[in-house]
Parts: sequence; C-alpha cells; structure tokens
Amino acid sequence: MLYLGASTLTPPAQQTAGEIDWQRYYQQQANASQPPLLQHFYQAGMVSSATAIQDVPLLALDIETTGLDPASNGIVSIGTVPFNLHTIYSSQARQWLVKPRFALSDASVTLHRITHSDIAAAPDLTDILPQLLQQMAGKVAVVHYHGIERPFLHAAVKTRLGAGLLFPLIDTMQLEARMHRRKPLSFWQKLRGQQPVSIRLADSRLRYGLPPYRPHHAVTDALACAELLHAQLSRHYCADTPLSQLWC
Repeated sequence: MLYLGASTLTPPAQQTAGEIDWQRYYQQQANASQPPLLQHFYQAGMVSSATAIQDVPLLALDIETTGLDPASNGIVSIGTVPFNLHTIYSSQARQWLVKPRFALSDASVTLHRITHSDIAAAPDLTDILPQLLQQMAGKVAVVHYHGIERPFLHAAVKTRLGAGLLFPLIDTMQLEARMHRRKPLSFWQKLRGQQPVSIRLADSRLRYGLPPYRPHHAVTDALACAELLHAQLSRHYCADTPLSQLWC
C-alpha cells in the first residue's frame, strides 16, 4: 500500500484506490506543517477502508466551473449535501457562489447559467473555505465523475494557501461504469450503430427510476448524486460493503 508523504500533492485520481491509505494520510497531514485551515481539516480524521458503508458519514459534492482544466479554469459554484446510507439531510444542504480566478466563458454561462452579474459581488473561495472544509471534515465525498471536484479543489486551495487539498471520494459515475461498461462494444455492435450505455448523471438516475432535475446547478446536482448513490447501493451492494470496494 502506498503511503502518501507530507510533500506529495499528486491528485489521488492518478492512483488506484488500493494504493492509498487515506486514514494514515490524514493522520500524517494533521501533524504536518501547513496552513491551520488544512491542519484542522485533516485533524477530523478519516474512516478506514474496512469501514462498512452503513457506518460512513458522506457528503455529496458538486462544483460548477468555467471549464474543464483546473490550471486555466476556475470554480464558480459549490454545492454540498450531507447524508449517510439511511438519510439525506436536505435541510443541511449548502451552496456558495464564488468569484473564479479566471473569466467566465460564453460556454460556461450557457451551461450553468451563472453570469458575470451573478458573481460580481461573490466572495473569493478563500472566504468560504472555512465553511466548506467544516462540512467536508471527517466525511467521504460523493461525486459524479472524480475528474472535476477533487482536481479543482486541489488546485484552487493550493493557489490560495500554498498547499493542496486531497481527500477520498466515491464516484457514482465510476460505479455505473463498472456495471455498464465492463466490456467495450464489439465490432458488430459498432457496425450496427450501437452506442455505449450512457453513464451521465441524468441518464444513470433514469435507470433507477429517479426523477429528472435541472442539471448544472451545484446543490441540485449534489442532491441528485446522493440519491443516485442510495439507489446504486440498494440495488448492487450490501450495507456492510467495505469502503475499499467503493472509494477512490
């Protein structure tokens, strides 16, 4: 098992879940020399990979951005919804508009409908970080596609505090891919025009009979993701499934 050292800031998305000892990593970061905000975050600790999913505190997380590259795009909105295997705490849901480090593009405005006037008086991510990290502390994040939330938060926090933010998560898109994209389409399937099963959030929800929601709205997408994980766990997993089989 790989032990991530204090100076290691490679996003865990580039590692495999089995190589990361998240509990040990948090313990080490809690004792490392770094900004107090991050130190307090890591001091909350992390459950072990052997913990049953029914005993895991979860936080659905969605981030809307100005693009797909964290090096040249910024965060404009963050939504969170705390939950566990039994309950989704909608009353504790939070959403923040933040002013991105990079200008909005026409494409991003069209996608998430957050305009220049919306963010004109929005705070910088630095101002809402204490609240966000308090919500995330001690919980396993749940997202739909790990290529957005973790890399963007890592880059944004590193830019502002000088140290990045790394955390484990459960990717509901990845869980859908395990079930519906185990094998690539055959030559004959492609010849007949068959397309791979969609694992997008809205399409994945439809497979479980979940209602459609407005897409690209941070807190709504976070709620949609929490509901999707509930459905996935109910249909394909057991309450005592260990985190090691789910997180990355």
